[in-house]
Amino acid sequence: MKMFSASTKINAPSEKIWGILTDSSKYTEWDPGIISLDGKIAEGEKLTIYAKVSPKRAFKVTVVEFNENRKMAWSSGMPLGLFKGIRTFTLEPLKNGVVNFKLQEVFSGPMLAMIGGSIPDMNPIFAEFVAGLKKRAEGA
Repeated sequence: MKMFSASTKINAPSEKIWGILTDSSKYTEWDPGIISLDGKIAEGEKLTIYAKVSPKRAFKVTVVEFNENRKMAWSSGMPLGLFKGIRTFTLEPLKNGVVNFKLQEVFSGPMLAMIGGSIPDMNPIFAEFVAGLKKRAEGA
């Protein structure tokens, strides 16, 4: 297993943050790591993502979990679970209108030993994502 994550506290309601996370047409306005994100962000939907980390490669993911205002997960990988990536977005409401937001991706499967070395360190990219989300949600 290989895992990357980033988190932050956001001074905005969960509904506002969720609205930003589920509006695929606006990701390029606040996520510095994204070139484009096509598709509807809803359970069972398929998305195509082009990211600056690998601009010529289309990342195709499926929204496999969609718990409104709380948690969402995107999955991609190879058939038969040979290689799998699960990206999870978690919103945990705290006191005084603050939300603890966490982004995490876990890679697993028998092919991870071969593929794992080609996966770049996603922690800085995730840190930029959560900073962009925080800025957007807080209206700064």
